[in-house]
Amino acid sequence: MEGWHQLYPGHIPTSPLQKALLAAGSAVMALYDPYRHDMVAVLGETTGCLALPNLRDKMKNHPEGHRILQERPRIHLSTLDMARLQGLPEGSLGREYVRFLEDNKVSPDTRMPPKFVDDEELAYVIQRYREVHDLMHTLLGMPTNMLGEVVVKWFEAVQTGLPMCVLGAAFGPVRLSTRKLQVLATELVPWAIRSGLNASCVLNVYYEQRWEQPVESLREELGIFPPPAVRV
Repeated sequence: MEGWHQLYPGHIPTSPLQKALLAAGSAVMALYDPYRHDMVAVLGETTGCLALPNLRDKMKNHPEGHRILQERPRIHLSTLDMARLQGLPEGSLGREYVRFLEDNKVSPDTRMPPKFVDDEELAYVIQRYREVHDLMHTLLGMPTNMLGEVVVKWFEAVQTGLPMCVLGAAFGPVRLSTRKLQVLATELVPWAIRSGLNASCVLNVYYEQRWEQPVESLREELGIFPPPAVRV
């Protein structure tokens, strides 16, 4: 587009109309296949125009969050000392994070870089949100199956206000069985909402400097209630 330029590597300038079309198309595809992470990513970027500045402001107004914005840490296999994390005590954030990655066969390197956010700092905010998503699973004790993802999305929807999270929380359960829907509605969603409302902003935690901290201690510090004793 004439007069537009890249704000960061990979940035694709788009007009409001183009963003609306991308949002509509990605929403349809994400609802059809919730595991289309590329479509979920596009939806998050094209609909986060109000939520992302709010998250950025929360980070700027918090000492740890402000430092994260300044230093721009990234969570990749290239930045993680996996051997060290595996050697940490049972129950520590680092050890449980590695256990989560191994048990669910996921990698932090699969998070897509932003393309459609027209502000370099806000692009980092959504990148940070994506890269700590697996840490949310770790803190909440949720696997990566559909039920676990829906629970995390409810927590993230309350925490971030991102329309993508709200959409995932609202429509993710349509593929669940009746039994799982009952557990979700009666125990897991109420817990996720209460925890999301009670907890301080999860983007204000410098997780890379908290690997040794016990998960239970970090949950208590943030205000996340202990997970319900149900099989997910």
